[in-house]
Amino acid sequence: MANSNLPRRIIKETQRLLSEPAPGISASPSEDNMRYFNVMILGPNQSPYEGGVFKLELFLPEEYPMAAPKVRFLTKIYHPNIDKLGRICLDILKDKWSPALQIRTVLLSIQALLSAPNPDDPLSENIAKHWKTNEAEAVETAKEWTRLYASSA
Repeated sequence: MANSNLPRRIIKETQRLLSEPAPGISASPSEDNMRYFNVMILGPNQSPYEGGVFKLELFLPEEYPMAAPKVRFLTKIYHPNIDKLGRICLDILKDKWSPALQIRTVLLSIQALLSAPNPDDPLSENIAKHWKTNEAEAVETAKEWTRLYASSA
C-alpha cells in the first residue's frame, strides 16, 4: 500500500478486504489508483446467477466515506435493478448511504441483491416488467445470460 495520500480509513478497509475476503467476493485495488477496485462476485447459490462470475468496478470518490462508492457491473447481467450500462439501483449507493457503511458492506449488499431482485424498484423497466409478468421466464433469461456472459469457463 504505497499510496500515502490515501485516508487511513481506505487503507484499513483495503487491508481488511484483502486479508478477510467475504465469501464469494474478491476486491483488489488497482496498482495505478488505490481508490479503484477490481471486484469479482460469484453468483449466489439458489439464484439465477449461480455459477456466474461477475466483474464489477468500484471507485471511491474524494468525498468517501461521506459519499457512497461508485459501483458498476462490467459483466452483462439480466437483473431488474441493474441497467445495460451496469449501473446498480441500490438504496445504500444513493439516499441510504451512511459513512458507517464500508466497501465490504456495499459488496455484500450487491451480492444479496443478486439473490433477491426487486422489480418494484427497477433500474431496467423492461426487465422488471418481464420479472413481474412472467418471473419463471425472466429467471430463465437471467440464467441464460449468466451462462453466456458470466461463466468462468
